[in-house]
Amino acid sequence: MNAHLATALNLAARDVPALPLRAGKVPFGNCPACRDNACGGRPNMKTPGPCDCPRPCHAWAAATTDPATLTGPAWAMAWKQAAAVAYHPGGIGLTVVDLDHAEAVAWARRTLPATRTVPTTRGEHWIYRGAMPSANAVRDGVDIKSTMVYARWLGPGTGTMTTLPDTVRALIVKKPSPVRPVTVAVLAGGGECRHRSPAYLERGIAMAEQRITAATSAVHATVYRTFLAVLSAHGRCGCLADSHAARLFAAAQTKGETVRHCADAWSNARTALGM
Repeated sequence: MNAHLATALNLAARDVPALPLRAGKVPFGNCPACRDNACGGRPNMKTPGPCDCPRPCHAWAAATTDPATLTGPAWAMAWKQAAAVAYHPGGIGLTVVDLDHAEAVAWARRTLPATRTVPTTRGEHWIYRGAMPSANAVRDGVDIKSTMVYARWLGPGTGTMTTLPDTVRALIVKKPSPVRPVTVAVLAGGGECRHRSPAYLERGIAMAEQRITAATSAVHATVYRTFLAVLSAHGRCGCLADSHAARLFAAAQTKGETVRHCADAWSNARTALGM
């Protein structure tokens, strides 16, 4: 039996959901039926869907404890090409603090309560009992792997696993980005808008601000689509001023967008409209 498959079956026997990883420590790509999330995704993904594909599609969401699935023909080719085994820590109520270099390990030893640790190629995994949202780069060399992500299986580790501390949970809480004044290119037009009243423009900008601040997911895409809509309606007639663009940028920054991303989205929207 393939050594990686044997490891996965051993994990499954302990109720740890496992999946194969290919070279580069990344999951296998989706099959043609699931590519670009055409299937709607698996029910436990961020966007619920009906997918019941028998193949190891959708990365962490494919992790399973079912030995029939792990050893089934749909997974056979993946195991032949597998370079590692991963598991879904959040699926068993765990959080992995992934420390990517020696400085990050030193920080953890100074800051976090001791728990079970697993050596990695460049650092360590610190494993706590308790699940939380996952996040990358919460500080230099530190990722949080728990719900909706996978972690490489590198062995059971050593030490006593302790309860997830508030100091780890606090790592993903970001302070709101300061709203900075910005100046962006707005096309010059013929002065007062000939087909919209100032009140109509004000309502439009207010609605655009609300659309951005109400976004709970896909914020990048929401910002771009909103900029596109505003420029499409008022980008050529001359009624759109820098102050209007600044209001939209400010709304985007309250959702965590950077000034650089706002400027790029604005520029891309203008390009898409041929401005």
